[in-house]
Amino acid sequence: MNTVLVIVLILAMVWVVVSLVRGIVAFLQSTKLDLESDGARVEQMQLRQNKAMFARIKYQAIAVAIVAVLLMFNR
Repeated sequence: MNTVLVIVLILAMVWVVVSLVRGIVAFLQSTKLDLESDGARVEQMQLRQNKAMFARIKYQAIAVAIVAVLLMFNR
């Protein structure tokens, strides 16, 4: 059981990093000109940033829960 949980934990940590990088890339694509203009591109970039960061938080919560389960079983 520990092996399965560790594998799932590693996958969750990889997804945390992937979603963090995707959020940072979306943030960097929002240039100063995009922010000064009022358009659909700005909203699209903001939605991409929000989705990526929400995914990061979700995967971090999963990773923390897996660590808690591992600690409970390995006392």
